Amino acid sequence: MVLVRSVIAAVLALCSAGSLASAQAPAWPTRPVKIVVPFSAAGTADLLTRIVADKLSTALGQSFVVENRPGAGGVIGQESVTRAAPDGYTLVISSLGSDVITPAFTPLPFDPFKDFTHIAYLGGQPTVMFVHKDLPQKTLAEFVTYAKAHPGEFTYATISFGSQTQLVNEMLQRDAGIKMTYVPYRGANLIVNDVLGRHLTSGSLALSAAAGQLKAGTLRGLGIGTEELGYPDLVSSTWFGLSGPANLPPQIVARLNAEVVKSLHAGDVQARFEDEAIDIKSLSADEFTAFFKQEVVRWTPIAKAVAEQAKAAGMGPPQ
Repeated sequence: MVLVRSVIAAVLALCSAGSLASAQAPAWPTRPVKIVVPFSAAGTADLLTRIVADKLSTALGQSFVVENRPGAGGVIGQESVTRAAPDGYTLVISSLGSDVITPAFTPLPFDPFKDFTHIAYLGGQPTVMFVHKDLPQKTLAEFVTYAKAHPGEFTYATISFGSQTQLVNEMLQRDAGIKMTYVPYRGANLIVNDVLGRHLTSGSLALSAAAGQLKAGTLRGLGIGTEELGYPDLVSSTWFGLSGPANLPPQIVARLNAEVVKSLHAGDVQARFEDEAIDIKSLSADEFTAFFKQEVVRWTPIAKAVAEQAKAAGMGPPQ
């Protein structure tokens, strides 16, 4: 009888503890959730966010409202979220450019790793290095062989210095032992047109920006960010993720991550992402955080080297 009473008491204690834990973990979400996109509307980050936000709204029964807050390469929007309460009602889009590359060029008013909780990987566009269809060098290996014998003769262009696409080219030069002449541009269409006009040897852009000409055969891709081609450091994409203020409750992080991963595998989402040449990764919150750390280790040295080159040339930080 004493044993039975002890068992009952233990069970009641567990039930009470469970009830207390439930009471201490309020239901979420009970009101609209804001996702800050620290970039202008109509870009890849905005597209990704709005697609996922629609899925989250349906799955969680509350509106996920997208707010574009561009400025200073993402710094303005992100800094605003560092001051938000860690209650799951204010989230932000993180990215390779704003959270990994920009801090290597200029001091930020926050720590992109310590001042955020990194929740889920959303997707990324692979970069492509392309040339005119009639360039004699038909493969990346032939391109590298010629460039080694003719230092500085080949030119390459990206959208502004300090971009991920420029850093990929800098890695290629470092790893292959070649030297190309860099020409910064302000628009993808300008780069495509000047490669078509043979004013540039090569361009590097997000795959979607050159997809039409690549499919038409007027441009030829030498390397895409999803292919190693003998240079493992060049396997990369311009990725975006979902993050929030530091110290978000683990149960909110886990729920958000699960719903984001589920939304990325919905048939309509995958079809849309395929049209935009967006790759996805099914990463847990811990895996996304580890991936984030790896990206910092990978890109910071080459970004700092480019920053030093830019400083010597009298150029400012990337915009």
